[in-house]
Amino acid sequence: MQIYAISHGGVISEPLTASRPARPIDRRSLLGLLTLACVGLGANPAKAHASVEDLALAELQREARSPDAYVVDLFRTADVVLLGEDHAIAQTLAFVRDLIPSLYAAGVQHLVMEFGAEEDQAALDALTTAPTWDADTARRLMFNYNVAWSWLDYRALYEAAWRFNRTLPADAPPFRVLNMSYVFDWTAYRSPATPASLQGVFHRGTIDRFRADMIQREILDRNGKALVLTGTPHAFMRYVSGRIERNADGFCSFDDEWLGNHLLRRNGGRIASVLMHQPFPAAAGAEAPYIQPAGGAIERLMRRLGDRASGFGLRGHAVGRLPDDSAYARCHPDFTLGDFFDGYVFLAPIARLVPATADLDFVDATMIQTALAQFPDPDWKTPPSDLAGFRAHLAGMSEDIRRRYAAVPETPQ
Repeated sequence: MQIYAISHGGVISEPLTASRPARPIDRRSLLGLLTLACVGLGANPAKAHASVEDLALAELQREARSPDAYVVDLFRTADVVLLGEDHAIAQTLAFVRDLIPSLYAAGVQHLVMEFGAEEDQAALDALTTAPTWDADTARRLMFNYNVAWSWLDYRALYEAAWRFNRTLPADAPPFRVLNMSYVFDWTAYRSPATPASLQGVFHRGTIDRFRADMIQREILDRNGKALVLTGTPHAFMRYVSGRIERNADGFCSFDDEWLGNHLLRRNGGRIASVLMHQPFPAAAGAEAPYIQPAGGAIERLMRRLGDRASGFGLRGHAVGRLPDDSAYARCHPDFTLGDFFDGYVFLAPIARLVPATADLDFVDATMIQTALAQFPDPDWKTPPSDLAGFRAHLAGMSEDIRRRYAAVPETPQ
């Protein structure tokens, strides 16, 4: 759900900075090796690209770690780690769910979630520290934020926090799930969108600035630590999304108002960003709407490692030198994965990633009028008109993910 991310673009006048993941390869040594490889290969681009993959493979064989160990280790130098997800993928949400005990052991006591309203924070805190689990309350809290976000796997994160807190001594601080959004008013939306209608929907301000303010106030200003689970664009940190503009210098303008951009400007090296393996949107004119990251290089490399789940660095690392020509490369010449995120988590090939589980009973007859009035992003899909149509929409969300992932071209050998 990304219409709320529409923001005023602005070209960054100086590069953003932040800490690098652990054990970076020396850049000058790496560039020297690549230069020698290109010269030795007669500057053949295909062979040069293969040499980059060879260096990346050697590094992964030495340094790739289990995904949980990799993410937790980032908190040695970072206070907030942004985990960029493609929404509603079962393996991603199971990974985050199972990570809670390791996070807590490392001094990370907060999981910050995009899908949840700040207005319900007290109720959520009570839910995850209650003597007994209350599934109905969990459903109501998710409905309050997004009337169509039925996925059971997101509510399972609430329950996982509750179960973990039941294991703690009575005097230990609980593990806390923190909502970073607020309740939007979709009844105010008009198509086409205007500043006035968007102000009516997002009545507490632009959403990623709101989220950044909340994380700053609740985590960073209190010297806390948090894992932030959010959609991939919101996790953009050094990367700024480009768009073609006829009246802009270089014919490109840039949006640097994403959540990660805000947090990095304010906090520098206290923030790190990690991308979950996912399809990338294809550049304009491509045959398929979604493609493999880095031209399939990630999956080729992981296949050679037995497709084992792994976490590894991008920025300052050999893997980060892999070029990418997806839509993310727009307005970014010579774009590489290291320009995109600090690190990467691979759980399975795209063909084996599956959607989360939709709860078709998420909305019942007592809730349907509210659900129809507050149907989110109504310009993305025609809003349903009754309970049966609403449930069909929920079921269709799973099928949309299956179709999108099935259409991603297979990894070239």
